[in-house]
Amino acid sequence: MSTYETILLDIQVGIATLTLNRPDVFNAFNEQQSFDVIDALKKIEKNKSIRVLILTGAGKAFCSGQDLKSIAGAKNRSLSDSLYKRYNPMIRAMRNLPIPIICKLNGVAAGAGCSMALASDFIVASEQASLIEVFINVGLVLDSGSSYFLPRLVGSARAFELSTMGSKVAAKQALEWGMVNRVVAPEKLDEETMNIALYYAKAPTKAIALMKKMLNKSFNSDLDAMLEYEAYCQEIAGRSDDYKEGVAAFNEKRKPEFKGN
Repeated sequence: MSTYETILLDIQVGIATLTLNRPDVFNAFNEQQSFDVIDALKKIEKNKSIRVLILTGAGKAFCSGQDLKSIAGAKNRSLSDSLYKRYNPMIRAMRNLPIPIICKLNGVAAGAGCSMALASDFIVASEQASLIEVFINVGLVLDSGSSYFLPRLVGSARAFELSTMGSKVAAKQALEWGMVNRVVAPEKLDEETMNIALYYAKAPTKAIALMKKMLNKSFNSDLDAMLEYEAYCQEIAGRSDDYKEGVAAFNEKRKPEFKGN
């Protein structure tokens, strides 16, 4: 367990759990929480024993976005500086992390919290959870990657509506629209999330890291570029120990024991 002021980081047998830990303000971001998350993601990336990350929030909410009370007295505050120094590095670190990120969506994800959830690789949501782009309610625009992730998940028409009207999307609706992967009863959230985490903790991690890069790249590439990149990544995967183990297990009619190498 690493010690931080605003988050909890726990590492157990290949599974890291990062918990936003400001429950009294629904885990809203102040500067310290942003920097704590960025530092934790760096530590997770360096720790080669970690094969999957669970991201969640303490208390009733996942994350309610920027803590507006913490900046109420700031004069001439540059919002772009805040994005360049805090939120953008956090989202980039999540997308570049070479392991799966499972968002355990335990409650509301609003504003930057919604962006953070959508930047994850796999979202397991409680039936009581919801997502909402609240930027419009204070006269701001989407940030922290929501303008990138949202239209790709729900299409341009729904993305425009959700962005400009600040509509709340309940978990079951989010599932129908492809914003989350699973929706479960609140009492089943921990169990379902852990089952998925255990799957990834035993999966061929190098192949998953490569596929994460491929899917990121596909958004801005044509078919020819992706065919070339697939060949490049497949060569790397084909030289891994996990590939050798997978083939051996298939021929020996047993379950493979992947090590992530």
